[in-house]
Amino acid sequence: MAKRQHHEEHENHERWLVSYADFITLLFAFFVVMYSVSRVDNKRMKQVVNSIQFAMHHSGSGGSELPVFEGAPTGGGCVDNMGGADSKKTKQAKEEAQAVESLRRKIEKKLRSFLQTRPESSPTVTLHMEGRKLSIRLSASHFFDPAHSAIRPEMIPVLDVIAAELAQMGRPLRIEGPTADAPMPATARFRDNWDLSVSRAAAVTSYVQRAHRVDGRLLAATGLAATRPIAKNDTVAGREANRRIEMVVEVNNTDALDAIAE
Repeated sequence: MAKRQHHEEHENHERWLVSYADFITLLFAFFVVMYSVSRVDNKRMKQVVNSIQFAMHHSGSGGSELPVFEGAPTGGGCVDNMGGADSKKTKQAKEEAQAVESLRRKIEKKLRSFLQTRPESSPTVTLHMEGRKLSIRLSASHFFDPAHSAIRPEMIPVLDVIAAELAQMGRPLRIEGPTADAPMPATARFRDNWDLSVSRAAAVTSYVQRAHRVDGRLLAATGLAATRPIAKNDTVAGREANRRIEMVVEVNNTDALDAIAE
């Protein structure tokens, strides 16, 4: 019987091509991913930021759905064009601050003729700006008798000047009645400072609505008692400063600025 011959297995010298092809494929995938990451959609990125801020109550009131993306995809690129919105907000804030300042100067000018002859050491009316908000503080010691809520007749012209300027704006007007922390006299018709502050704020609000025909939906009367002091209550001057009426209005750059300007 013939002896079977064993042939040596042929060695494949091209097996390295398989590893090389896998390496090239992975390298290609890597560069595709890197290219995709480098193309930032600025519009969508801004929408994502706004959505996150809205959800976290950083801006707005939250509690409702806000689409993350809207509209068709925009072109890529790493150019930062978010500065345009910030610049627009800055311009709007500047216009609102200028409108508040114009309103403050206009009211001060018209009040000057009424108040310059008054000899009181404490100011009758002071105006304070905070951003787009203007607070007009009326000294309670000048506008009301102690522990009373009826407006003194001689102060009506002063209140008319202020109310006339605010009424023509058509903006919401909040009237607050802070007091000092002194206890109410036993002979007073009010139970406490809460009762007094509400009554004084309501008296001013009612007069503004009736005398200047302001829409009641734009008015709000708030009694704050001694919870909003602007000075210490341990001095006479501090207590006098805390006894006040505050008329608060916010100005937008979309308001009728011609009516505000002098």
